[in-house]
Amino acid sequence: MPDKPNFVLVPDPEPEPHTAQPRRAGVLALERLRALAGGAGALLSFRRGALAGAERLPPAEAASVPPRPRLVFGFDATASREPAWAAARQVTDALVRALPGELDVALAVHGGSRLHTFTEFTANPAVLRDRAAAIQCMAGHTQMLPILSRALAAPGVRVVTYIGDVFEESAGRARKLADEMGRRGVRLFVLHDVADWNARRDAEIFLDLARRTGGCILPFDANAPDRLREMLAAVAVYAVGGETLLEQKQETLRGAAMLLKHLGHDPHR
Repeated sequence: MPDKPNFVLVPDPEPEPHTAQPRRAGVLALERLRALAGGAGALLSFRRGALAGAERLPPAEAASVPPRPRLVFGFDATASREPAWAAARQVTDALVRALPGELDVALAVHGGSRLHTFTEFTANPAVLRDRAAAIQCMAGHTQMLPILSRALAAPGVRVVTYIGDVFEESAGRARKLADEMGRRGVRLFVLHDVADWNARRDAEIFLDLARRTGGCILPFDANAPDRLREMLAAVAVYAVGGETLLEQKQETLRGAAMLLKHLGHDPHR
C-alpha cells in the first residue's frame, strides 16, 4: 500500500497590493488552517476506513484452516520411557489407518528436557511410522506443556493424545492451557503409564487437565500393543466425528466402547 501523506501542501498565494496585506494575511491564515484541517480529516477518514476493512477480513487462522481435522500424538521420550516408546512406535500408524485420508496426524515428542520433535501433519502412515522409528529416548525433565502450546497454535487440531507417566511442570500454567483447549474444543486424552509407582502420584493432575478440555484419562500398557492400537484407532475416530461417530463404530472397533465409557457415555441413554 503506498504511503499516505500526513500533511497537505498549500501553495503560496499571489502577492497582494501593500494596502490589502493586513486584511489578506488573516484570510490566508484562515484558509491555511481550513486546508490543513481538511487534509487531516481526509487522512483520519482513510485510516478509519482501512481499520474497518481490516476488521471485516477473516482472521489468518480461519483462512488457513486445513480441509481435514488434525490430531497431535504427543509422547514423553525421556530416558526411563524406552520400553513404552518402543510399544508406541509399533502402533503409531493406527491413528491414520483407522480412517484413511480423513485425519492428519503430527508426532510431538519431548526428551532431553525439550520438545525436540513436532512433525508436519500427515495422513500417510508410512511417513508417521518412519519419523517415530528415528526418535530415541533422552534423559531430562518432562515437556508436556510445549506440546499443548504448539497444538493450540496449529489450526484444525481437535485432539491431543499424550502418553506419559510423570508430570514435572507448572500445574498452574498447565491448567490455563487446558482451559484454553477446552474453550477451543481441543480435547486432551492422556494414556497414563503407571508401571512405575512414582507415576501414580501424578494421576490427579493428568485427570484434571484432561477433564478441563472435555477429554479423559486412558489406560496404557506397554505389554499390550494390540489394545493400544485399538485405543488409538478409537481416538482417531473421535477426532474426526466425536462421540456420534464412535457410537456408530462400536460394532467394528473394540476401542470405541472403551473410549466412550471413559468419556462418561451412558449406553442406555
